[in-house]
Amino acid sequence: MRRLSWCLVVWLCSVASADAEAPQIKIGSKKFTESVILGELLVHLAESAGAQAEHRQEMGGTRILWTALLNGDIDIYPEYTGTITQEILAGEGVAGWDQIQRALAERDLGVSAPLGFNNTYAIGVKETLAQKLQINRISDLVRHPELRFGFGNEFMERGDGWPGLRDRYGLPQQDVRGLDHDLAYRGLESGDIDAMDMYSTDAEIKFYDLRALADDMGYFPDYMVLLVYRKDLQARATTALSAMHKLESSISEAEMVAMNARAKLDKVPATQVAAEFLRTRFGLGVQVQHQGLIERLWQRTGEHLLLVGLSLVAAIFIAVPLGVVASRQPRLGQVLLGVVGVVQTIPALALLVLMIPFSGIGMPSALAALFLYSLLPIVRNTYTGLRDIPLPLRESAEALGLPPGARLRRVELPLAGRSILAGIKTAAVI
Repeated sequence: MRRLSWCLVVWLCSVASADAEAPQIKIGSKKFTESVILGELLVHLAESAGAQAEHRQEMGGTRILWTALLNGDIDIYPEYTGTITQEILAGEGVAGWDQIQRALAERDLGVSAPLGFNNTYAIGVKETLAQKLQINRISDLVRHPELRFGFGNEFMERGDGWPGLRDRYGLPQQDVRGLDHDLAYRGLESGDIDAMDMYSTDAEIKFYDLRALADDMGYFPDYMVLLVYRKDLQARATTALSAMHKLESSISEAEMVAMNARAKLDKVPATQVAAEFLRTRFGLGVQVQHQGLIERLWQRTGEHLLLVGLSLVAAIFIAVPLGVVASRQPRLGQVLLGVVGVVQTIPALALLVLMIPFSGIGMPSALAALFLYSLLPIVRNTYTGLRDIPLPLRESAEALGLPPGARLRRVELPLAGRSILAGIKTAAVI
């Protein structure tokens, strides 16, 4: 019996030691299907090489991923050559493979060879509209200023996006709006818009019967997908990084379109789509575990309540004293109310982007943003509740000889309690 117990202890220690020694790799992906699938491919390959991989899915746009990589919040993510030259390193005159490698090396970053397919931008219209108006090239759009454009929000601001496209082709369209990329496809199908930006490997191109217009002036650069990673990954996860390099020159455009269609249109989980590709291409047996609806709902509900609870409690401890100060010192109070009011107007995505360099990606940034958004209603309602206390009640408290601190605790805060609780409720809803 003792020998059995000793063997069990040794086995548990060996398992714990193995887990501790396994390199930890944080993989990022952007907020679209193809990037998520590529991220899942990296997860499976890293884990097959003995690493522990965490996939931070759909983190956002290019700037968020790039900042997270430089800060060490992620170790590797899939990127595109055109995005590197036209967006990330815009203004540095970087062009060509050698210059990309050199520019990334200066930032202590490594890069893989291209994975095999070119996912460039394209402007798409419905096939029926293209035939009706005889539109085959982007330059043909100049003849139709009445057409309504709907572009992805990131495309509206990119260096290789709408501003440059408009100037290169002299496009006269005025009805141009920024949309979520997925919503733009639905808008095109419903007739709310007439043209949109597409990725050449989008499964929706065939599904919605769209025509990709020829880029006859060669505006869009190549967007060969590759892996960008931190240099220290070579030392601490050599085997896993070598496994992920297997993707180089291994994915054709047709295969990527098929994977996108499986995930986007057939609703197959991205992790399963990635596992099927690796099984077919490399004979890699990957175990895929699916989360059920109840499990996902339970997990997300717990995360939500944790974020709301921590940020709200912190806001109460800070905002109520600020409201008290604002009510006692009118000039300073106006400044405080103005500051928390300005914070409330900052868009959530912009606020998160501002937080990333200081608190990184994940819970700290989310808690900080939620905390800041909770300040205004609590500060304002505390200030209003205290200022609205009738003067005779205040004078009565003073006549009883209560010191300022006791008056605040025993008289003023209880009388303002309903207003303060209403502010807390509003903060919780926000």
